[in-house]
Amino acid sequence: MSAIKLQGNSSGAGTSVLQSANTASTLTQTLPATDAVTLGYLNIPVSSTTTTLVAADVGKVVSLSAGITIPASIFAAGDAISLYNNSASTKTITCSAVTTKIAGSDTTVTSATLAIRGVATVLFIDATNCVLTGNVS
Repeated sequence: MSAIKLQGNSSGAGTSVLQSANTASTLTQTLPATDAVTLGYLNIPVSSTTTTLVAADVGKVVSLSAGITIPASIFAAGDAISLYNNSASTKTITCSAVTTKIAGSDTTVTSATLAIRGVATVLFIDATNCVLTGNVS
């Protein structure tokens, strides 16, 4: 496993070098950065999707006020979308177009129930297989 080494001026100005410890590859960034280099999200963007998940939802949280559908052949391995039930009633996650399993179970489901104010993550194993984790049944 490679480690990441950060060299440079920590005062907020100058040049910093981000380098993998196992390779000669480097990324040099002059600070303050005008084209910020980030590793992951600093916050999770909220999607405005309402009825069917779309590719632009990857890496976002979808705040639900109604049920949602997970379509097949839109997403790739490793894509993840978080769902938040922003209501006082359960919401249905319809997943009939993809093979979906609830984490910790080997049973394929065609729909799942997201708990009141519950949070779930849809993790895609490939374009037609996903796993639901969180407050789902």
